[in-house]
Amino acid sequence: MEIITIETPSLGDRSYVVTDGTVAAVVDPQRDIDRVLEVIEERGLQVTHVLETHNHNDYVTGGVELAHQTGAAYVISAAEEMFFDVLGVEDGDELTVGALTVRAMHTPGHTPTHMSYIVADGERTVAFTGGSLLYGSVGRTDLISKAMTEELTRLQHGTAKRLVAELDDDTTVLPTHGFGSFCSSAAADEQTSNVDPKYGVETSTIADQKRANVALTITDTEEFVRTLMEGLDAYPRYYAHMAPRNKVGPGPVDLSPAVEADPTELARRIHAGEWVVDLRSRTAYAKDHVTGTVNVEVGNSFITYLAWIVPWGVPVTLIGDTQEEVSEAQRQMVRVGIDRPAAQALGGVDAYGEGIDRGSYRVDTLDSLAKQMAEGEPVHVLDVRRHDERATGGIKDSIHIPIHELERRMDEVPTDGEVWVHCASGYRASIASSLLARAGRAPVLLDDSDTRLEELGFELTA
Repeated sequence: MEIITIETPSLGDRSYVVTDGTVAAVVDPQRDIDRVLEVIEERGLQVTHVLETHNHNDYVTGGVELAHQTGAAYVISAAEEMFFDVLGVEDGDELTVGALTVRAMHTPGHTPTHMSYIVADGERTVAFTGGSLLYGSVGRTDLISKAMTEELTRLQHGTAKRLVAELDDDTTVLPTHGFGSFCSSAAADEQTSNVDPKYGVETSTIADQKRANVALTITDTEEFVRTLMEGLDAYPRYYAHMAPRNKVGPGPVDLSPAVEADPTELARRIHAGEWVVDLRSRTAYAKDHVTGTVNVEVGNSFITYLAWIVPWGVPVTLIGDTQEEVSEAQRQMVRVGIDRPAAQALGGVDAYGEGIDRGSYRVDTLDSLAKQMAEGEPVHVLDVRRHDERATGGIKDSIHIPIHELERRMDEVPTDGEVWVHCASGYRASIASSLLARAGRAPVLLDDSDTRLEELGFELTA
């Protein structure tokens, strides 16, 4: 048995190709299936099954189109209502993938119909656990509905216990979520995974999870329910659009470059209330940008925060220095159902910003803020971290508005003077600063780490 891991760091997820060397199954493929097809073609594999552990809440599946292109069966829980033809499986059903045997195991909790797939070749057993048993944790249980959260949390605890009871200690555990995904819930205090020396990817075993997974070290279900539910905080609001989209069978994607927009067209789109997103670094943007744009630096956090804060359905135009930069952003966008940019503009701000309004604001550090506050100068501080982060301590008298609430709460941000904006590392603060500038405020971007708050002597309050 060989397992090829396809990572999607921007969403904190993994997809897998599992094969006997000739025949293969693909587990939880992302929307941009060209990455999967490349693996299949390089190895000359025949894909017979696409295995979905659940109807995903954090991305649009590529499984339907992959099954269409390869002729594979699209496999998901028979209890999951889908609006296209699937191969529905129930607990205990077995499938044959070449020399591999695949057993479906009903593992509810992350979703009511969640399935894990136990794959064996006679020598090795692997559990593809999706959003059930993660590394040190479990998938969050509040994505279906608030009313079902407690029930699903109880089921998630039972699922974790069942997996470790029925599978041998040396069974490899390969989840889909848990690598930075907001689908993950509480984390364990101890490392539960290691890098596999043969394949160079992070793996774990049932024995590892028995030792330190929060769902297994807390044996009392009532205590587990309290612990897990207390740790559930906000998740990206675009999640609401993912499961319904997946139910109807998403089609192929178009990753070709969008139409080019000149400065006049950019100005028109900005004035129309559309989102023009500048992908450059936070420092480059702060130094010089087109007025009315929003800075979301392209990188692993790009799509999580863009899709979280952009009004769903509003046209998005991408601007940046290079085609590579814009293409990466476009690829991340299709994974969450923003199928095409409205337009694009390249060449840097001097090219696409020629002749239209430009702006700038200051970038500084927490040292400067501490000095100004120590000198008794009046100062406005905006903390855009999540509520759970703020609970560990925020600067006294600072305004706390999580980044995903900022647009609708902009009237709470002072208009009289500079507003120093911070988060945990500077990434979200850079987005928030651009939103403030667009709204006519005077931001100061704190490109710094919140781990320094205490060492610099800030008075902190919960």
